[in-house]
Amino acid sequence: MQLLFQKDQNPKAISRAAIERFARDRLRTDRGAAEFCLAIYDAVIVHREEIDKLITATAENWKIHRMLPVDRNLLRIGTYEMRFAAEPLPPAIAIDEVIELARRFGSADSPGFVNGVLDRIAKSASSAGP
Repeated sequence: MQLLFQKDQNPKAISRAAIERFARDRLRTDRGAAEFCLAIYDAVIVHREEIDKLITATAENWKIHRMLPVDRNLLRIGTYEMRFAAEPLPPAIAIDEVIELARRFGSADSPGFVNGVLDRIAKSASSAGP
């Protein structure tokens, strides 16, 4: 989330080496977690346009650029995990993980906001069928 937040807030490109160093420094006790973090970061960047369109279509009365940066990036992660991952997470798991991050990094309203938007995205996926 922190890497996506940084990219979102700073238009200047950061080197890949710096991105990898940040992830490894933060998650130094678990190399697998650092690799997972970088994989999520890369995948969200690759699918960002599609993800943002889905979030915008789902979040009634909210333009994506008007959302809090933490909320916006948590929604991107949750949407990726539910809809774009090679092995999508069950919505309940993806949403719970994002809500925990919202509690830690977001505002008092963030957990409810991201829960509501991601729940609607999950329901729209299930109603669309296979």
